[in-house]
Amino acid sequence: MRRGWKMALSGGLRCCRRVLSWMPVLVIVLVVLWSYYAYVFELCLVTVLSPGEKVIYLIFYHAIFVFFTWTYWKSIFTLPQQPNQKFHLSYSDKERYENEERPEVQKQMLIDMAKKLPVYTRTGSGAIRFCDRCHLIKPDRCHHCSVCAMCVLKMDHHCPWVNNCIGFSNYKFFLQFLAYSVLYCLYIATTVFNYFIKYWRGELPSVRSKFHVLFLLFVACMFFVSLVILFGYHCWLVSRNKTTLEAFCTPVFTSGPEKNGFNLGFIKNIQQVFGDNKKFWLIPVGSSPGDGHSFPLRSMNESQNPLLANEEPWDENEDENRDYPEVSSSIAVETET
Repeated sequence: MRRGWKMALSGGLRCCRRVLSWMPVLVIVLVVLWSYYAYVFELCLVTVLSPGEKVIYLIFYHAIFVFFTWTYWKSIFTLPQQPNQKFHLSYSDKERYENEERPEVQKQMLIDMAKKLPVYTRTGSGAIRFCDRCHLIKPDRCHHCSVCAMCVLKMDHHCPWVNNCIGFSNYKFFLQFLAYSVLYCLYIATTVFNYFIKYWRGELPSVRSKFHVLFLLFVACMFFVSLVILFGYHCWLVSRNKTTLEAFCTPVFTSGPEKNGFNLGFIKNIQQVFGDNKKFWLIPVGSSPGDGHSFPLRSMNESQNPLLANEEPWDENEDENRDYPEVSSSIAVETET
């Protein structure tokens, strides 16, 4: 009976946490809806008197608004990509691993599995990166998200403002969302500023629209400052081909720690996020190269890492024909979450 109450309480807490996790998104949606009303109705339709100016303002505003909301939607509802089954322990291996009491045997099992996989990164102590929650060997740049309760390919961070984990599958959309957010706030601030001055000087009648116009400029400027800083930081990360996690914790390779282990040069770094086809760079459609399980390395030539040559997804069938760096059995294996 007591166990049933505990399970019910645990389920209720999980449900509450799930509901509360959407609160930041709800706040953003409400602010955006109010900004739409304030700009379109209170500014353009009520305050602006020139018909030509109204049309120009509304056309450019809606063009930016469409891309802004589109990228925000993609950032929220594009699910984080998880490692495929090849990186998981099989059912029999999982049972054998969990039932095995000898640590050295467990270590050897993981070492043998890692030899067959394109993994070149290690833990800080040089151990194989294994997630004991998901029971898988982590691909390069993959990390376990405690909020999403899963391992996420090329995880950057968990963002409460989109209630989603930002990683390989949606990092491009997140960057585009930041870019269009900055443009959205800048456009509103520049077009509203003239009427803000007129209201301030008393050149326009003090009506209900005055409050919306004044507050609209204040909110746009406030969000612009914070967003341009965040966007600038992520632009720097893209130029160095780093994730937020890698910026704070240097990746460790088989040869040791390397700050620029994934840095391929400015242009190639951008292409690693946006793809080779520039016509898709501004549109929120998937165009990032590869499959998120392996990435070109700065220290490897094309013969060692085919992704440098054609940036095609890693093929499981080519696994046996590819030469991977041997993982010494003397390397310890430790779990990482």
